[in-house]
Amino acid sequence: MSGKGRIAVLAVVLALVSALFAGGAAAADGPTVKVSKSQAGTGGSITVTGSGWRPKTLLMILICGQAVPSRGVPGGTNSCANADGRATTTGADGRFSRQLPVAEPPVPCPCVVHVATVTGAKAEADVIFQVAGHAVEPLPAQTGDGRLSVLTDTRLDGSGGLLTWFGAPPARTLVLTIGNIGTSAVKDPVFQVGTAHGVFAPQWDDQQWRGTVEPGKRAQIRLPVELSAGAHGDYTVSLKYGGKVLAERPWDVGRPWGVTLFWILVCLVVPAALFRLGMAVVDRVRPRPAGGVRHRGLSLPVPAFARRLPGLKPSTAAHAATPASTLPWFTPDADPGAAAGRLSAPHHDDSPTSPTTPTTKGST
Repeated sequence: MSGKGRIAVLAVVLALVSALFAGGAAAADGPTVKVSKSQAGTGGSITVTGSGWRPKTLLMILICGQAVPSRGVPGGTNSCANADGRATTTGADGRFSRQLPVAEPPVPCPCVVHVATVTGAKAEADVIFQVAGHAVEPLPAQTGDGRLSVLTDTRLDGSGGLLTWFGAPPARTLVLTIGNIGTSAVKDPVFQVGTAHGVFAPQWDDQQWRGTVEPGKRAQIRLPVELSAGAHGDYTVSLKYGGKVLAERPWDVGRPWGVTLFWILVCLVVPAALFRLGMAVVDRVRPRPAGGVRHRGLSLPVPAFARRLPGLKPSTAAHAATPASTLPWFTPDADPGAAAGRLSAPHHDDSPTSPTTPTTKGST
């Protein structure tokens, strides 16, 4: 190999080594965040960029008050403009870029743009940002070297009710006793309560406990825990403070069988109702038999005089009481006198002499 070839190979090797060292330095520095403007007013927007994050990771971007990058966000997400936050996902190289609307946080500045991971291992970064026109107040004094430790086993108080059986969000209360093993008091500590389903990463929620724990003292902490509607299965409730997990508690959430029962009833009742409706429609539109609508047999009451006739059977009495049966010799339209004459006049037979009728010889 010639001298020029060796120089070219050496240059390539040096470039690769430099890139590796640069990548290692960036990874050692951790995730970083930058903003396009250091100050903006409400109604505007800024561009937030970052690098050094885990690839393909979901991030949440918020504007938070009463915070500086060196101390993070002491008040947790309660001091952030959560309604105007934005979510983004890092690329394969661990970078991202996202537009963020400027909104006033619920507490005074100093403010930061806070970026934190939503799933997986927790990572966060802050950058100073000033919301124009928003109030500015000094940060509260640090609590010193206060350290909290769990003294008793944690437990989950509460139970599910009828609404939970029908799919309402399951809720419990995380109860534990903590002690301050530091040298200074801890006032209004902010805990992180996480819920994890199976092997998935916990979903953390910042909750602030109101109170002061003096050095060497203890206090009972009660924090609410709530899952999403219809949740069931094996869950794990975790408590974190100061970046350290203090306690974990399993939670076996029962299946909402009321929802299953409801759908079973729907699958039974709806087809039955449709069947009845269809039969009613068919009964209404089908052709009628000749002679109109058929009626059931109608039995008329038998008059009292007919019941007193001797030798008259009930069926005969009913037939006699039927208005349609009339006597053959009774004609209502005929003259009453003529009718009486017909009844009294002798019967004349114009037919030839019957063999049974005797004749008198010599009669004229």
